[in-house]
Amino acid sequence: MHAAVAKCPYATAGAASPGNPHRHLSRSLLQVSAASLAKFDQSKVASLDVNAVKADLKKFMVTEQASWPADLGHYGGLMIRLAWHCAGSYRSWDGRGGCDGARQRFLPEMAWDDNTNLDKARKLLVPIKEKYGDALTWGDLIVLAGTTAIESMGAPVLGFCAGRIDDVDGTASLELGPTPEQQAVAPCTRGDGMCEQPLGQTTMGLIYVNPEGLMGNPVPKNSVAGIRSSFGRMGMNDSETVALIGGGHAFGKTHGACPTGAGPGPLKSPSNPWPGTCGSGPMKGRGPNTFTSGFEGSWTTRPTEWTNQYFRNLLGFEWVKHKGPGGHWQWKPTSRKGASGAAATADLPNIMMLTADMALLEDPEYLKYTKIFSQDLEALNTAFSHAWYKLMTRDMGPYSRCLGKAPMLPPPQPFQLQLPAPPAKLADFNAVKADVAGLLKTDTENAAKFTRLAWQCANTFRATDYAGGCNGARIRFSPQKDWPSNKGLDQVLKLLEPVKKKYPSLSWADLIVLAGTTALQQAAADAGSGSVDLKFCGGRTDAADGKGTDVLEPRSYVNASVALADNAKVMGLTPREAVALAGMLRSTAQQQSLGYSGSWASSAAGQSRQDNSYFKVLLNNIWEPSKSASGKDEFKAKGNAKLFMMPSDVAIKRSPAFAAHAGEYAKDNAKFLQALAGAWTKVMNADRFDGPAGNVCAKKA
Repeated sequence: MHAAVAKCPYATAGAASPGNPHRHLSRSLLQVSAASLAKFDQSKVASLDVNAVKADLKKFMVTEQASWPADLGHYGGLMIRLAWHCAGSYRSWDGRGGCDGARQRFLPEMAWDDNTNLDKARKLLVPIKEKYGDALTWGDLIVLAGTTAIESMGAPVLGFCAGRIDDVDGTASLELGPTPEQQAVAPCTRGDGMCEQPLGQTTMGLIYVNPEGLMGNPVPKNSVAGIRSSFGRMGMNDSETVALIGGGHAFGKTHGACPTGAGPGPLKSPSNPWPGTCGSGPMKGRGPNTFTSGFEGSWTTRPTEWTNQYFRNLLGFEWVKHKGPGGHWQWKPTSRKGASGAAATADLPNIMMLTADMALLEDPEYLKYTKIFSQDLEALNTAFSHAWYKLMTRDMGPYSRCLGKAPMLPPPQPFQLQLPAPPAKLADFNAVKADVAGLLKTDTENAAKFTRLAWQCANTFRATDYAGGCNGARIRFSPQKDWPSNKGLDQVLKLLEPVKKKYPSLSWADLIVLAGTTALQQAAADAGSGSVDLKFCGGRTDAADGKGTDVLEPRSYVNASVALADNAKVMGLTPREAVALAGMLRSTAQQQSLGYSGSWASSAAGQSRQDNSYFKVLLNNIWEPSKSASGKDEFKAKGNAKLFMMPSDVAIKRSPAFAAHAGEYAKDNAKFLQALAGAWTKVMNADRFDGPAGNVCAKKA
């Protein structure tokens, strides 16, 4: 059988091209045509016969196609690489990446060096996609193809979470780079092959690390830090990292037999990317003429079967570096460890390793797991099946977004941060609201305090991976309660404790959101703005701890303008919604507790009333940079040092897309309050999932 494209499932050769080849993205590659837009119908996806799709995939795996021949008659390695590179773009810093959206079909991800020839893999799947239509999204198909490939070659799988929603273009991946958007949000400032967090990978254009070695130098110990860092940015521990590398490399092979490369990629050849430069006729760039990563060979002697041979090979041979036919450094066995004389070198298998594989021998923890998995296949079965499911599912958010039924859909996993079910009978929220209203009367500061508590609880939500939000009320626990931005909120929680104790079935999460909502309504009424329509949807429950939420900590950016725009995008807010939320209640005491000088409002009364005064102050003053007594960057109004704004406020005035909305709100209080009500309700309920596209609160509205 002819060789195909399956290769190292977590990286490829070399670094990205110098400069920024994606600066002028072709719209035809960035976006699909209107006729081929995927339409997500949750009921259709839920009714999909996944077993039927798997049966078709298993038949496909062993049916050779002339358009792209299979390794040893099996497309399993290729499909594993396809799924890995689709899901492996996920990064925990901002929840971007992953296979939900299937943006690997578009620029910029399409043109990554690591995704060379994956267009052929997707073309092979087109008949199956067309057979099931809208019920089978590209994201689900890619993940299911990789998972089924693993299963078809004898490896255990934990299951499949369905419900990925295909994006219509690649704009949500622009911040993954290499693009101007990525340079603004997450620049790689180092030139030593070690791009750091927030980037998910260490080298632009790759999924994780350069498999040839740091900066292309085949020194295994130098790759250890990059492997641990890049896998850690996805939330993988050492055991999961070793299981994924070795388990993935149990299958398929690398391709680099053609010394002249794969040919121009999508940026230069949109209609026929990576055509190949070796061979001729139907086999040009195919089979034995394929160039994908530039490496050549397989890790095991049985690359279409599930074994722990990868680990036994890594430990069982002496290895030497050499340059393969594709011109890249790789490793080959020279003798068997523990053997002597002719027996040590007799009948050495035709296998290879990459520098990134050899690095597993250079770190005590990686070596420990390498030895365990080499001796205990069951331990590898457990570790790999769970790590693969986590890799494929991490960007899907909570378990409540998964479609499917047991046994196909596994039970909730730790990374999904499952919450308890709400009580059968919820608290009397009208009575709770009345008690909160009573607390508002005792201190004019309480309205701003309750608003801030609810906002800080809910604003951790990320539309990028559906993580965060106030459901669970994890703001009560470390690490969230210890974040500098949440300083003083423990005292606000104490104010609400009597109300919490009064209602046994009342969750902290519902109380926090209801208190903030009630405070905003009352503050608008106190300002003479009339009734503000802020809908409350109960039914939240409380988490037992704050584990797994460290990745939600507020992100640092190069400047306030980038932070303003990107935080809104990560939360799923429009500029108009983000600006409206900036005008919510604040108080001098709150700002001072965070290290700032005071408040934008010129009077205490202004701090307890919800109207559009904030926008008038922002736009009608000239703001000069200053430092607070605690060293915080802030801005003072020219000619009125009592007024101050935070950098995020001034960024609104300086950013045209945001300033236009601030001007609209400054002129029309009613429009502002209407926008604030809509944006507030959206954020408070954003984490109330009912399947991939549904929301529990939308049903109650």
